[in-house]
Amino acid sequence: MGLIVANLFITLDGVYQAPGGREEDPDGGFAFGGWQAPVSDDEAGADIAAEIGRIDALLLGRKTFDIFAAYWPHQSGDIADTLNRVPKFVVSGSLTDPAWAGTTVLPDAMAAGRLRDEYQQVHMFGSGVLIRSLLEAEVLDRLHLWLYPITLGQGKHLFDAGTVPAAFRLAKPARSFPKGAVSLVYERGGEVETQEMAAT
Repeated sequence: MGLIVANLFITLDGVYQAPGGREEDPDGGFAFGGWQAPVSDDEAGADIAAEIGRIDALLLGRKTFDIFAAYWPHQSGDIADTLNRVPKFVVSGSLTDPAWAGTTVLPDAMAAGRLRDEYQQVHMFGSGVLIRSLLEAEVLDRLHLWLYPITLGQGKHLFDAGTVPAAFRLAKPARSFPKGAVSLVYERGGEVETQEMAAT
């Protein structure tokens, strides 16, 4: 069985909105579109490119799909070639005729979970709402966060009100990069436990 891996660029205060460009996602009057590049570096970029190189299917939520579909078909290079070549899946209740070649519309998170029966590496980018739905349906295998050393004080947060309580464990050692970003790969680690701290 394959893996569904959610890749997310995220700030210290948990914001994942519009890392790539000023006009990428201005919802809610978001003023910091394009925050990722100034705190990225060649090593972090190479790590992200290597992750994209592992993809054999791309899974996206509707908002991120619209952003990607408007951009990547018009780009060239290794990343664009990969994203344009692999089968693409978008979870949406309203999209009926996706314009990006090779795209299939899925009705819900459970349908997305079944992609693991057909592909070894199903990867997501962005798509915070879908990530939460996949976690709730217990069909997300890994959460790969690139954590960047900035706070924004506004924007869309990955874990907001209504988040399903869950514990996680590191799936591989954390990796840090020259400008302070950290790569963290988590797998589900069971239920949240509570206990009193031992006295010292």
